[in-house]
Amino acid sequence: MAESNHDGTHVPLLSEKYSGIPESLYEKAKAAKAHAQSVKTKIQGKRQRGIVLPPGTEEPVFRNAIDELRGQLGLDQVALNDQDLQDGWYMEHPNTHDMMHVVDEEEFMPSAMVYPSNTEEVQQVVKWANNHRIPIFPISMGRNFGYGGAAPRVRGSVLLDLGRRMNKILDINPEDHTCLLEPGVSFFALYDEIQRRGHTNLWIDPPDVGGGSVIGNTLDRGVGYTPYGDHWATHSGLEVVLPTGEVIRTGMGALPGNNTWQTFPYGFGPYSDGIFSQSNFGIVTKMGVALMPNPGGHESFAYTFPKEEDLTQVIDIIRPLRIGNILENAAQLRHANQSLAVAGNPRSNYYTGEGSIPMDIIHQEMAKSPLGDHTWVYYGMSYGPPHIRKYKLDIIDAEFMKVPGARRIDPTTLPADEYFWARDRVASGTPDVHELRWVQWVPNGAHIAFSPVSPVHGSDATKLIELARRRHDEHSIDLLPAFIVGLREMHLIVELVFDRNDPARRKAALDCVRAMVEDAAKLGYGEYRTHLALMDQIAGTYSWNDNALAKFNEKLKDTLDPNGILAPGRCGIWPKQYRNRGWEMTGEKGESSQGKGVGSD
Repeated sequence: MAESNHDGTHVPLLSEKYSGIPESLYEKAKAAKAHAQSVKTKIQGKRQRGIVLPPGTEEPVFRNAIDELRGQLGLDQVALNDQDLQDGWYMEHPNTHDMMHVVDEEEFMPSAMVYPSNTEEVQQVVKWANNHRIPIFPISMGRNFGYGGAAPRVRGSVLLDLGRRMNKILDINPEDHTCLLEPGVSFFALYDEIQRRGHTNLWIDPPDVGGGSVIGNTLDRGVGYTPYGDHWATHSGLEVVLPTGEVIRTGMGALPGNNTWQTFPYGFGPYSDGIFSQSNFGIVTKMGVALMPNPGGHESFAYTFPKEEDLTQVIDIIRPLRIGNILENAAQLRHANQSLAVAGNPRSNYYTGEGSIPMDIIHQEMAKSPLGDHTWVYYGMSYGPPHIRKYKLDIIDAEFMKVPGARRIDPTTLPADEYFWARDRVASGTPDVHELRWVQWVPNGAHIAFSPVSPVHGSDATKLIELARRRHDEHSIDLLPAFIVGLREMHLIVELVFDRNDPARRKAALDCVRAMVEDAAKLGYGEYRTHLALMDQIAGTYSWNDNALAKFNEKLKDTLDPNGILAPGRCGIWPKQYRNRGWEMTGEKGESSQGKGVGSD
């Protein structure tokens, strides 16, 4: 049983708070919190930029509008963002700003935070925003770290924090293997409830860290590491509040009295769900999600490869195995730099010199590790009864051992705290917090990602690693890459870890990502997901046929959101009231997020 004191080491439990940690992970979360605090040197000071207001709204008008909203939702459900900022940490994060800010911490900030309790109250807020022409920015739980956290794209937007009071698991169907959720349900909470109900036939698909919202992660097209790793592909049915206040249900949910909303995603007619992912076209208040059946057994495995240049051969081996579903899950091929960082020790334990950490030091440290010296390590899992697993694992072993110097890791030799076991838990549907360790690679650790999509070809992997290494070396940043391999594509996820208290290191990280985005686009590689500060630049790379896609998105935006109140600028989609007024962030005008006012209708 977790201790009841609430000193500096306590981490809220799920029994105490919707966003808390499961009892089973309490001690591990406490250790992660202590680790984050141990490398923190930042002293939270007084705010420098004064009151935050919505664009084009004078303070008396704003305060009157806030009083009106408090009258509708309750005094305690609307809070002004007028206190000094506290960064917190992963499990106790703020909704006042981006905890892992890559620009000035007061750049992406809401003017107020609002906490609706149901769909009807979300509608009230939307209608209020339209009446007062105040932008609102919805979040599920605000743990989209590395991508902006809880922060809005437009400074002064009112944050619509759905998770605090809309966090119910509305249904778990153990026969159909489905569930229906509200935005505040985390992977931790869903897993815990399935276990509490004794549904041993059901698995969830967690991402690297399980504290985020299932709905939020799915809408941002995040991934997990079981065979159900493509989260958007496994959703079925949305309830959405449109920017004008109407409510729709997609798929079979549009049929009154239906009984297949969570089992058949398409319904009849155009499939509209897609316009609500990575967009600002609606606020999702409910979502159906498929749950994976317990496969009747599972077995983790790992292979290490000695040389940088092995990457090309390894990726080409992975491709047919992944397409043929011999490699069954969205597994990871990680670099030794990440193997060292995820051990949890600060970089300064190994190297205090200038520039990127030298590879001879990486190899020296890896030689001491339980995995032994390596440059690349592949983590995977096989599913099913023993004889099925053996059939697939024998094929995998024969293929990977074609790489000179490849080694299969014997799990029985690994200690309980080795990272292998964190991957084992996540790939078998059990959420974890182990992945937080690498964020503390530097003091006041924060991160931002470069995440291009490419074919599963060794030549493509090599091009991307080479451009990433070149840009990292230019900016003196350690390269921490991992390839996440889907069926016919792969994501290269490069995490740039920086000291958020150091303006020079923040700038280096953002400049480095911007350069890599441009380099990759010239080679035909596009990002699949990104930080608030990079959305305009990346949207601009999808420019085929004179920016036809952007123009189409703008038509949808102006039709669905005629007053331009819902998350303006998210994913580079601006309503007409903001266009051609300098709101776009591309790095060409510095890193200010603000434009020259908002136009009238």
